[in-house]
Amino acid sequence: MEENIRKIIHIDMDAFYASVEQLDNPALRGKPVAVGGSGERGVVAAASYEARKSGVRSATPSKIAMRKCPDLIFVKPRFSRYKEISNQIREIFFEYTDLVEPLSLDEAYLDVTYAKKGKPSATLIAREIKTRIFEVTKLTASAGVSYNKFLAKVASDVNKPNGIFVVTPEHAQGFIDDMEVRKFFGIGKVTAEKLNKQGIWFGRDLKKMDRLELIRLFGKAGDYYYKICRGVDEREVEPFQERKSVGAEETFLTDLFYSADLEKEMLQIADELWRRIEKADVKAKTLALKFKYADFEQHTRSFTISGYFSSKNQLITESKKLLNKGGGFSKGIRLLGLTVSNFMHDEIARPVQLVIEF
Repeated sequence: MEENIRKIIHIDMDAFYASVEQLDNPALRGKPVAVGGSGERGVVAAASYEARKSGVRSATPSKIAMRKCPDLIFVKPRFSRYKEISNQIREIFFEYTDLVEPLSLDEAYLDVTYAKKGKPSATLIAREIKTRIFEVTKLTASAGVSYNKFLAKVASDVNKPNGIFVVTPEHAQGFIDDMEVRKFFGIGKVTAEKLNKQGIWFGRDLKKMDRLELIRLFGKAGDYYYKICRGVDEREVEPFQERKSVGAEETFLTDLFYSADLEKEMLQIADELWRRIEKADVKAKTLALKFKYADFEQHTRSFTISGYFSSKNQLITESKKLLNKGGGFSKGIRLLGLTVSNFMHDEIARPVQLVIEF
């Protein structure tokens, strides 16, 4: 095995939010649970495996989820609790490597090519991490092991829940050839349908397409598709990845038409956003207003200042300008959101880390 081949693990917690709720409340165990809002415009943030059997998934509107699963139990999210457990899991990751790239509270990439401890095998390290997670949190995780991020990510989904799947360099192309394009990480539902219309259903079909044709059809993403269907993904695990944005938004129970009502709601959103900015300890130059009409048509307005937002009043002033830009709105509004980005961060030196096999 060549020493320059990376050993990447992707850890994905199983139905994390819902599993935490079932862990903390034994009465919910074995029952269909959805974390999210059960109101008229609520959305499922996470569903237990019992709920998934009925077709309930994250991002499913609550009304539809209830029709699919009449016995569904809705639980309000407790993000502080999820973050607490996520931090415990992350500490376990750092026992094995400093090259940890969190994607969210419940999943992360780990580069264990030069692991700090554990057996000299990425697969055995992944098993050990899964065991440690269960010992500490009583929750299960699934793992994918391979030589790049794309393959580790899709591999972690193969044997869910509480499974592990390994894709070695020798078996990667066969694995990709037999994979449906809709299961490729980075290919969404719309793109998959577009590919299917062209007769492209599996990795082997995608591999037949010319690079320039893929770029013509899908832009920059086409080059990514060309590479991944050949098992090529050169992205490194980025342990100190910059946070790109901080935001807050609100979906309204009834559509809002009047400027006074919209401004009142926007002030509350700006207040919550400023609280999150202070908690994240970031300095932002760009502010964006997102709004969604009653028919789900979505737009964004943004503005970049010369300095950085230094007070809540400044944030509110610029938010009002964006809200009133262009003379208001042409239809009723169901959602408003504010996001800041374009941050300044202090640079952190990356650490240097015994070669590991698969």
